[in-house]
Amino acid sequence: MITHDIATALRTEAARVIVGQDEPLTQMMIALFCGGHVLLEGVPGTAKTLMAKTLAMLVNAEFKRVQFTPDLMPSDVIGTQVFEMGTGQFRLHKGPVFTNILLGDEINRAPAKTQSALLEAMEERQVTIEGQRLPLPEPFFVLATQNPIEYEGAYPLPEAQLDRFLFKVIVDYAPQEIEIEVLRRYHAGFDAHRLDDIGLRPVMNNAILAQCRAEIRQVQVDDGILKYITDIAQASRKSLDLMLGGSPRASISLLLAAKTWAAMQNRAYVIPDDVKFLVRPVYRHRIILKPEAEIEGLTPDTAMARILARVDVPR
Repeated sequence: MITHDIATALRTEAARVIVGQDEPLTQMMIALFCGGHVLLEGVPGTAKTLMAKTLAMLVNAEFKRVQFTPDLMPSDVIGTQVFEMGTGQFRLHKGPVFTNILLGDEINRAPAKTQSALLEAMEERQVTIEGQRLPLPEPFFVLATQNPIEYEGAYPLPEAQLDRFLFKVIVDYAPQEIEIEVLRRYHAGFDAHRLDDIGLRPVMNNAILAQCRAEIRQVQVDDGILKYITDIAQASRKSLDLMLGGSPRASISLLLAAKTWAAMQNRAYVIPDDVKFLVRPVYRHRIILKPEAEIEGLTPDTAMARILARVDVPR
């Protein structure tokens, strides 16, 4: 399958730059293949921006980065109409959202009005400026980062916007042996700010991505898997640990992601393990724990593990 071949090539080439973040990078690739967006959460210095820039280079896509700050305005993201004195006319000045891969750094630093400017772009693949609807380039892939430890001066994303992200990907510290390898590479001359010097080879373009997406749509899913996905959603809504369970969009996201992962594994059908593998990144930003569950020490991931343990797996 072409999706499997491209995914393998992406991993191989990315390994020249990225060390030890296999699961986050894999989840980013799944989201790109199935047309979703990703919320990256991790402390500074864990290669979030580096992974985004590397992926953009490997898929030969235009990449733009926006640093979200408390004074960032919606027009700074989507653009605005600018009056030109010389011509006496307004000219459209497109914002950084007009790109293929957009990295929104520290998205929770911007106020709600600016955060919401991304909603239409992420969901509808278009923006509206002065009443004019403008389509965004294809593919359009948003990677937004947030720092999990600093909340002063931050604006938590509302549930409606969180639900627009296919995955919430946790980027954690690498084990010591991986960190030693990172130091070896920097000691040998690697510079994350000069990726062009490494000579990464693009392994995909828009045409190949379209072929992969067409192949993913043909992946077979039997009724037992569909029931399994909805059983998980239903169980999350009835869980005594949760105030809010997964939305129907969570089930859709899990289905699309599972089909993509199956194709990346060189299979034309989905198995229960595909679903299990993707439950955590699909659900962790869509559920809300009850206070008593948090006091007990539960996290969204452990809460979903409890739910998975109670849901019957199709045979």
